[in-house]
Order: sequence, then C-alpha cells, then structure tokens
Amino acid sequence: MTVALSMFLMFTQQPALQLAPQPPVLVVTGSADILVAPDEAIVRLGIVRQASAAQTAQDEANVYAQAIITAIGKLGVPANQIQTARVVLTPVYASGNQDSRNPPRIVSYNATNTISVRLDNLSVAGLVVDAGLEAGANQLGGVQFGLRNDLPAREQALQQAVLEARSKGQVMADTLRVNLVEVLEVSEGGVSVAPRNEFAPSARLMAAADVATPVSPGQLEVHANVTIRYRISPKP
Repeated sequence: MTVALSMFLMFTQQPALQLAPQPPVLVVTGSADILVAPDEAIVRLGIVRQASAAQTAQDEANVYAQAIITAIGKLGVPANQIQTARVVLTPVYASGNQDSRNPPRIVSYNATNTISVRLDNLSVAGLVVDAGLEAGANQLGGVQFGLRNDLPAREQALQQAVLEARSKGQVMADTLRVNLVEVLEVSEGGVSVAPRNEFAPSARLMAAADVATPVSPGQLEVHANVTIRYRISPKP
C-alpha cells in the first residue's frame, strides 16, 4: 500500500503537460467549372418480346437483337463497338387475387435484350437510333455523351480551382493585414464530369416517321473543388 501511494504521489506531483499553441490559420476554398466538347457517345437500344413460353420469348428477342446489330453495322460502326449490354428473361404472373395456398401462376415471359453502341463519330448517333428502331427495337435508353480521356480536362479544372483559392486567400489576408506564410494542407473536394444541362445524360431525341432523329451533343461541364489551409502571421 505504501509503495502504491508513493507512486501515485510521484505522478500527481509532475507538472501538467502544456500543449503547444496552434498557429493561426486561414482556410479558403476554390472551385472551377470548365466546358468541354464530348468526343464519344453511347447509344442504348433494346428489344422486349413477350410469349407464353420462355424459349419462344428469348428466341424472338434474339432474332430482333441480331437484326439491330446488323443494321447498325451497315452504318460503318465497327463490330467491337457494338455489344450486348443486358439479357433478361422474367416471368409474367396472372393478375388478380391469388389463392394463398397455391403459388402465383405464370402466364407468359418477357425477354429483354439491350444493345450498347459506342461511337467515336458523334454525327451518326441519330442514324444509329433510327437504324435500331427500323430493325425492331422497342426500347430506347437514350444517348450518353462523354470523354474518352477526361484527365486533361480534370487537371485544368483542378488547376483553376487552386488558383481561385489562392487568389481568395490573398485578398482575405490583405484585408486582415496578415501574411500568408505557408500552405499547411490542401485537400481535393472532388472533380466531376457531367452534362451541362439536365437533358445531356440521355440526349434529347426527337423522332418522326420520315425525319432523321436529331441528336445534339452539347457540352460537358467539368467541376473541381479544393480547400487550402494557410499558416498566417501578422504584418509588421
């Protein structure tokens, strides 16, 4: 007991550790938005067929899907840019109240085959849509535009965001009569590439019986955010 008490007294007599004062800091954020033209497009077309037998529904969907692929290929789109994106077979159950003692009754099957087409030539996007519809497609997933390599655009937006943050920091420091001594921390808030308006993820499509479907790629918006922490000191 005496030894334990002595150790307790030794610890309690030690001076409390003093935390080093934190340097004054200035935290600023910067953001940037740049507009770039897309250089690729993804067109999604699909076929849905219904039949009383699962195999029949799937066979019919396969026939139409092959016709769609062939029609798109005739436009000069390379085969390696046309792919099957989704194949689904689902049962259709009888409607109305079902007897809880018996399982639901299947009355038919829906077979879905979705085809994705990647285009380097954006001017043929409307022609691809029309060719797919003429070949039997009854689903249109729209046209999505993007960049094959978005790194240069992301870097440009990030650079502009940093420049804005630095400019804002200098203005604030001058107003507060302090110096920006050094950068303590920089964090990226994210860089995103998105359509400029709400219609661009699936391009606006306007189809008429005797008129080619017009598809306008528009522009993509690249957005970047950064946060910078500066150590500051009073001006003399």
